[in-house]
Amino acid sequence: MTRVAAVDCGTNSIRLLVADADPATGELVDLDRRMTIVRLGQGVDRTGRLAPEALQRTFAACREYAGIIKEHGAERLRFVATSASRDAENRDEFVRGVLDILGVEPEVISGDQEAEFSFTGATKELAGGDHLPKPYLVVDIGGGSTEFVVGDDQVRAARSVDIGCVRMTERHLVRDGVVSDPPSEEQIAAMRADIEAALDLAEETVPLREARTLVGLAGSVTTVSAIAQELPEYDSAAIHHSRVSYDRVREITEWLLRSTHAERAAVPSMHPGRVDVIAAGALVLLSIMERIGAEEVVVSEHDILDGIAWSVA
Repeated sequence: MTRVAAVDCGTNSIRLLVADADPATGELVDLDRRMTIVRLGQGVDRTGRLAPEALQRTFAACREYAGIIKEHGAERLRFVATSASRDAENRDEFVRGVLDILGVEPEVISGDQEAEFSFTGATKELAGGDHLPKPYLVVDIGGGSTEFVVGDDQVRAARSVDIGCVRMTERHLVRDGVVSDPPSEEQIAAMRADIEAALDLAEETVPLREARTLVGLAGSVTTVSAIAQELPEYDSAAIHHSRVSYDRVREITEWLLRSTHAERAAVPSMHPGRVDVIAAGALVLLSIMERIGAEEVVVSEHDILDGIAWSVA
């Protein structure tokens, strides 16, 4: 067993996994897994830069994670940064800050690399059983982008497109600096059109409709599952490998799009950092299911973070 640490710094959240990995058996035993909403991508779509306050929130989380990694005595650490830091003009400032705190340079990976890590993390457990038909379509709905990966035991095709929940919210649902509560029909239609155009782009290189099992990753999807199950609090064990039907996803998405901030915040399984962006994330998921004719989505708590950990091990 090798003790490894993986950090995934996305547009909306930064996450840590410290685990013991056994490449021979394919077993990854969690020692610590946590997530902090830092909204690193705040305003990046509009300004092209990482905001000073977003950087400070991210560095504070890094300092906390540094203590946990040291406490567990992880032998190796890999820090991967995704969409927001890929797009920003001042990403060097971000890189220097992480290097100072954690002693490793964040790897600002490409969308294709992001997709490969997501696929490995999401399907390594599924591959052992034959109850879910292949090929899989793994969909990772992040804050700034969504990754699409089709594969059996290995990746066949992958594409990253810019339709994350934060990006869609900031682009379509914000008026005068405030998230519309709830959004207008025109705002929803514009967001839907943007998502459909991005799906057209993804389909140019990824055969989305060939997939026989849809696997959904990241906070928008796991939160939809938590709502579908009416969980009294966020419960990773109940969410991992749960299945949510197309009809239920549609019902939840329609409710989220017409709900107020207070109504969404009152959902017991809702993370406070997702209240304003969950409607956009759910609409991305619904649009994907409609595009490929999926009857259900298999929800995975194991995703890019687990893929990063495996790459270290």
